[in-house]
Amino acid sequence: MALFASISLSAQNSVKTALKAIEENNKTLKALKETAEAQKLENKSGIYLSNPEVGFNYLWGSPSAIGNRNDLNITQTFDIPTITGMKSKMADERNGLVEWQYKAERMRLLLEAKQYCVELIYFNAMKKELEIRLQHAETIAAGYQNRLNSGDANILEHNKAQLSLSAINGEIARIDVERNTLLSQLKRLNGGIDLVIDDYQINQGQLPLNFDDWYVQAEQKNPILAYIKQEVVVSQKQVSLNKAMGLPKFSAGYMSEKVVGQKFQGLAVGVSVPLWENKNRVKQANAAVVAAQSRETDSKQQFYNRLQIQYNRALGLKTMAETYRKSLSMANSTELLKKALDAGEISLLNYMVELGLYYNMVTQTLEAERDYQKALTELSAFEL
Repeated sequence: MALFASISLSAQNSVKTALKAIEENNKTLKALKETAEAQKLENKSGIYLSNPEVGFNYLWGSPSAIGNRNDLNITQTFDIPTITGMKSKMADERNGLVEWQYKAERMRLLLEAKQYCVELIYFNAMKKELEIRLQHAETIAAGYQNRLNSGDANILEHNKAQLSLSAINGEIARIDVERNTLLSQLKRLNGGIDLVIDDYQINQGQLPLNFDDWYVQAEQKNPILAYIKQEVVVSQKQVSLNKAMGLPKFSAGYMSEKVVGQKFQGLAVGVSVPLWENKNRVKQANAAVVAAQSRETDSKQQFYNRLQIQYNRALGLKTMAETYRKSLSMANSTELLKKALDAGEISLLNYMVELGLYYNMVTQTLEAERDYQKALTELSAFEL
């Protein structure tokens, strides 16, 4: 009886192929990528000099004998070079936030897709198992129909065999509904393009031997934590930028004035006096740093606790699945039961009870292996 106990390279590749296709075709990811590119350009838009100002004045004299006056001025305001460089670096750091946000959404979406794949492979395995059960049930039902026709069996035994056959057919129909639902979900994630995963085996990933050693890698690679860490960096740089913004701004320009045949022209320079505009901005930036650091500390702790819970759950499910699988390998007596039934050594009722116990063990084994794979998938989501 083929169950997904061993590693199947084809299944592993088909899941990877499906995830790769979803990453390429998913419309949400495409929209997020385009949004990220737009956000990066927006972050870069505030680092350049402000636009120059051009002014023209025409003033007519009164009385008219004194003539008219024309004024022209061109002014450019600029920060000190240090601030310009700091704005550019700040834009780069903000773009880092955009990248981590995209990677976090990508991880979330691919995790959802892989969980669907694990569920689908489980239902594929269940369908394959049920098809084997169906063959047994059809053989039994046909045999009891013949025995009923020949008078060797009563109607009650015949009805039991037919009910068992109907129950298996009903379960297969339910499995098909579940499979079609999962395929529809994968199609949705794949941009409306069908995905076919016919495998009934899945790669049995390895659970880390030491949680704390493994967690160091998980923390470094997780995009959600990386985003929060980047928030701290951005807020710290914002403090430095806000302090620098308290420095004076400079302006330089050209001025020209014409009055009754006389012309005056020359250069103009100016400097702003930073009295009110930057008030409380440094305090606000420092408060934002403290808030970001608090979020980072809390997020790391929550992430550690959540992964530890998931790890312990996965470890328990792994032990359960291995125990079920070991018991199953020693308890397959379906052929012996069939021979005993055919020889009249046991009744149909006893046969169905004994076979039902074995079938329940098979189902529990598949469910435990599925749950273990789902827990392991969630635990290693950062590797997607």
